[in-house]
Amino acid sequence: MPLFFAAGFLLRLRLAWLTFLNPDEALHYFLSRQPSLKLAYEASLTTAHPPMMILLLHYWSLVGRSEFFLRLPFVAAGIVFCWVVFLWVREVAGMRAAWFACAMALFAPSLVSLSVEIRQYSFLLLFCVCSLYFLECAIDEVEVKSILFSAGFLYLALLTHYSAVFFAFAAGVYGLLRLVERSKVPLLPVWIAGQAGALAICVLLHITQISKLRRSGLPSEIAATWLRSSVFHRGQDAVAAFGWTKTLRLFRYFFSHGTIGFLAFVLLLVGIAVLLRASKGDPRHQRSLAMLLLSPFVVTLASALAGFYPYGGTRHDVLLIVFAIPGIAIGLDRLSLAMRGGSERILKPVLLAAGLLACNFSPSPSGPHIRPRNQHRELMQEAMNSLRTLPRDSVLFTDEQGSVVLNYYLCGDSMPLPFSPQTAPILLFRCGDYSVLVATHTQAGFDRSQFPEVLEKAWQSVPGETTLHLFQSGWIDDRELEWLEELRSLGGRPQNFGPNILICSIPLPQR
Repeated sequence: MPLFFAAGFLLRLRLAWLTFLNPDEALHYFLSRQPSLKLAYEASLTTAHPPMMILLLHYWSLVGRSEFFLRLPFVAAGIVFCWVVFLWVREVAGMRAAWFACAMALFAPSLVSLSVEIRQYSFLLLFCVCSLYFLECAIDEVEVKSILFSAGFLYLALLTHYSAVFFAFAAGVYGLLRLVERSKVPLLPVWIAGQAGALAICVLLHITQISKLRRSGLPSEIAATWLRSSVFHRGQDAVAAFGWTKTLRLFRYFFSHGTIGFLAFVLLLVGIAVLLRASKGDPRHQRSLAMLLLSPFVVTLASALAGFYPYGGTRHDVLLIVFAIPGIAIGLDRLSLAMRGGSERILKPVLLAAGLLACNFSPSPSGPHIRPRNQHRELMQEAMNSLRTLPRDSVLFTDEQGSVVLNYYLCGDSMPLPFSPQTAPILLFRCGDYSVLVATHTQAGFDRSQFPEVLEKAWQSVPGETTLHLFQSGWIDDRELEWLEELRSLGGRPQNFGPNILICSIPLPQR
């Protein structure tokens, strides 16, 4: 086991060391890098996430600001998550299923990449599985202390990411069923008090943040741009087709491989079916476990159909891997391969290892992503060195993604970027020896159809300038060649530093 975890840990450390900050990571750093905790909290309220991670990052960034150092807490949380997954699955499904689940948690590509990024997900997953583990311990050992720990981790999950609401629902139903079926009456009052505390946190978050975000229109803007394909559109999508295709896309995202993702989904269904048909051991417990593994998918899909939350192959649904991995492990463990002797016991780990190797060495991920080889820090350093060769007082032109990247890598946190949505189409900032024009309303990058109009407004913002130096970083465009050709048609000279960093000098058009 130590070698197992060492391999997963080193894999994550390597990625954390080699890669530059993507725009979302740079944004989270910028929000946290405020003069006081109060200001960091106020900045966090402008995002679509609860405030806890920003507050944690506020203190951590006071110690160091390198990419590697900023990512260390998230790497640690990702590894501890794998260990607690092993402990929990061992409690509910046995040692062999626990090993299978641990292997997937350590080496599933989506979990590896997310646990080296400055995002909420490493801590979200850790808090959720800790809540489940301590709930199981409390029921098995009749411990009030463990119930309190379970509730505490549930609160932390709710304060980390809003998808934890789906976890709270599934874990709440499971906890009630388990307490009733095991007749743990002494624990019920404490458990009910814990659930009431979770509800109070949800109400508080709605008052302090969610209601304000709704009035700002941010959720609608997100649903209309990069998450549009993950939300059901009545009159355009068929319910059955949406549910089937988005579920398969979700499992493709989990494992970065269409075939492996489909096989994993089949194994999850096998695992749930086995639990529902259980006749040995504790059948009621196994049926409750089946409901726990299935219900989050149903609730998240229902939320997507209602237009409340995305469901599909993006990181926003990574919470569901907490339930997918144990189900897949149980399905693989209890799948009968009709083989003699001990061959079946050997073949299953080999098949799992082969699948994980295929996912990592020939990935085909879904959704917006940056491949690790295109995110090397050297590429960003080359791009920044290229910008530093520009004449003094040159004007850089960028979108919202690029602005936070420039603020971290070029400006030394000196740009006073706004937190709330802006009405002005172009904002002007000073960045060392340069000026930076930021096009607002470009969270998903430049809209191709509106770019000529935005570019014209940029020229109007800096009368007398003869050249704008366009900078983009992150998820630039799925049709990169067309975008480069359009820039050339404007007289630009685009230069790529890998597919996910672009600098292009655009001359003033002749009138």
